[in-house]
Amino acid sequence: MAEDKDEQAKLPFWKTMLSVMQASFGVQSSANKERDFANGSVKGFIVAAVIFTALFILTLVVVVRLVLP
Repeated sequence: MAEDKDEQAKLPFWKTMLSVMQASFGVQSSANKERDFANGSVKGFIVAAVIFTALFILTLVVVVRLVLP
């Protein structure tokens, strides 16, 4: 029982990153959103959001540079 509470109490970073990606595209389920609010840390979500935003912008820049001559 104690292990289950520990696992639920701390959300791994990869799940936090996955939640940020899903939320940014609007495809996150209500169950995941509730899990994030119950078990996630604000610092983890801020870091994940900054990383995702930087990677998203970098991807857009690379795609535009490849498409435009």
